[in-house]
Amino acid sequence: MNVFERYAPFIQDYIYRSGWQSLRAVQNAAGEAIFGTEDNVLLTASTASGKTEAAFFPILTLLEENPSSSVGVLYIAPLKALINDQFGRLNELCQEAGIPVTRWHGDAAASKKQKLLKHPAGILQITPESLEALLINKHMEIPSLFGDLRFIVIDEIHSLLRADRGLQTFCLIERLCRLAGCAPRRIGLSATIGNPEDAGRLLAAGSGRGTVIPRFDGGREVWRLSMEHFYNTPPQADEGRATPEHTPPREVPSDHAPETADPGVGYIFEHTKGRKCLVFTNSREECESVCQLLRQYCEANREPDRFLIHHGNLSASYRESAEEEMKDDESLMSVCATATLELGIDIGRLERAFQIDAPFTVSGFLQRMGRTGRRGDPSEMWFVMREDHQEARAMLPESIPWYLLQGIALVQLYAEERFVEPPRMDRLPYSLLYHQTMSTLASCGEMTPGELASRVLPLSCFHRISQEDYKQLLLHLLEIDHIARTEGGGLIVGLAGERIVNNYKFYAVFQENIEYSVRAGSEELGTIVAPPPVGDKIAIAGRVWIVEEVDHKKRVVYCELVKGNIPAYFGDVAGDIHTRILERMFAVLREEETYPYLMRHAVCRLRDARAEFDKSGMADRPLIHLGGKMWALFPWLGSYAFLALERFLKIRCGKQLGLKGLNPARPYYLQFTMQASEEDFYRIVTEEAEKDIDPLELVYPKEVPVFEKYDEFGPEDLVRKGFALGVLDVEGMRQRVLGWTGHERKLLTGPEE
Repeated sequence: MNVFERYAPFIQDYIYRSGWQSLRAVQNAAGEAIFGTEDNVLLTASTASGKTEAAFFPILTLLEENPSSSVGVLYIAPLKALINDQFGRLNELCQEAGIPVTRWHGDAAASKKQKLLKHPAGILQITPESLEALLINKHMEIPSLFGDLRFIVIDEIHSLLRADRGLQTFCLIERLCRLAGCAPRRIGLSATIGNPEDAGRLLAAGSGRGTVIPRFDGGREVWRLSMEHFYNTPPQADEGRATPEHTPPREVPSDHAPETADPGVGYIFEHTKGRKCLVFTNSREECESVCQLLRQYCEANREPDRFLIHHGNLSASYRESAEEEMKDDESLMSVCATATLELGIDIGRLERAFQIDAPFTVSGFLQRMGRTGRRGDPSEMWFVMREDHQEARAMLPESIPWYLLQGIALVQLYAEERFVEPPRMDRLPYSLLYHQTMSTLASCGEMTPGELASRVLPLSCFHRISQEDYKQLLLHLLEIDHIARTEGGGLIVGLAGERIVNNYKFYAVFQENIEYSVRAGSEELGTIVAPPPVGDKIAIAGRVWIVEEVDHKKRVVYCELVKGNIPAYFGDVAGDIHTRILERMFAVLREEETYPYLMRHAVCRLRDARAEFDKSGMADRPLIHLGGKMWALFPWLGSYAFLALERFLKIRCGKQLGLKGLNPARPYYLQFTMQASEEDFYRIVTEEAEKDIDPLELVYPKEVPVFEKYDEFGPEDLVRKGFALGVLDVEGMRQRVLGWTGHERKLLTGPEE
């Protein structure tokens, strides 16, 4: 097939105007799959490879040839920022053909939404949360809005494959199609899919179609990568030593920031000068802290402020102004950001990305690095690993540079094996079951229990949930008045349930903290949790503010700008690290390989860590004696298998071992005291692992482990079951423990998580 000739004339004109000499491999492959089959399509190609155009050129061609009588394409993206970015690109593409493009999220204009409801057509861009709201609040309009829907495009699909939010998205797609009576094809887009076949099955679930995964040569990836390590106070790891011969020369910082400055942030300050860069952090608190410091450096050096900030708690105006600034190719501003700028957004000629400490996933690393190198240049990322000096009396586990090892492991896993985290397929999503039950009742009104079950249980993501489980959930919800029975025996949302469903936060299935809006005069700055008393200071939008008034009823904090530097708090941030990453960290310590991207301090710090590793005997055994009755266990397991091991040791082995004070540093190591000898430890844990392990045994007596957002409203038995069978990786843990028999030979023989 000549894909270019198959495109509609307005698409061909767009390609000529853009000055393209030829189609990319991904565009030819996507064209053949979309034009040549009736299947769903999963497009996986590197960042900035043209996936969006690859999908939309054939989709829009088919729409122009046979216009839809409703919205023709539903585009679902995980972030508002991504929708805003794609809106401009799609609008330009569709203008000539007269195909309307409408944004539908919390920051989009209500007038545009109304216009679409009156005249459904073209492309609708939406987040999963806004789609949930649409199904609940515009239930009657769904058939006219989507009756002739042809395609559903799911962008950055990898971000929806390992959590409830992704399962929610697929539930909503199935509900919408059933309600509208349409059978659209699904097109998934991603740069970082770990197991395309599993992802393809998830994409197709409930669609009645197969999934085509086009194979093509995406060309050679070229990276510019560096990784440096900093102690937060002098001396640095390489001071007083000869620089190892293989170490590449690094740019010499000329940091004139205050003497008390953080050397890692000072390094970033110097190497963002005269460049447009992104500075990624792993939490909103750290993002605020780093931005404050960088702005103080500007002030100390009498330079104009050249740093912006972008994270999920900031107001739309702050986020969008940062996005616009980044798209300006003349701008040399840099942005401190969290995952909100990680996905898919084209932010122009970005020269360099910095990453403070290691991300949790290979996928996150690839996405963040992929923000750079978008105009034909190689992608470029500089890791900055920070660490406090250990006290003289610190124990062995604290002397290991965990983030440095994690960063190396992420890079090596992808470079050596092209490993990316696979989808989590077999969970028991009871929290989501509650959510979709309440959402279905709220949107459809009164239903018999049988009707409700027939709407909810067949949704693909609930394939592991039995009718008995569902009956138990409904009876519990009747008890707590989240649903109520009518005189005719039907079910409706109950009074307690109304309070949950009618709150706008119901649309999201991810955990949120109770947030207070922060305002300075008429300006909306963003949101925080746990506001301080009047007179105290808060950090938000990369600056420090003094609190003048707190309205707890309206949840508003009024403040005024001041100078200073304080920590911010936006709530807890969890990390989900795969077992393969921990295993590769172990290999980094065990091997002698030098990595060409390590800079001087990092080379010396890794050398120290390897020496400590060899001296301790960690290479040969996971259990290390720290002195007296104190021990450390290094299982090299990912988050969910590590969690299972913690509970296994306490519940199944604790008494026999005389375990006390078990203190986990998840997922790196556990410290504890025990009465047993090292030999007894291996014997006892192996014997216990050889017996059958019912995952429910690993839930503590009377514990109700609320893990997902709506677990608190479920019956205790189901919450315990969902955690034990859907969260804890008991089999991964068990295989690792069994591998400790002859531990020096079989330390890392467990299966993938």
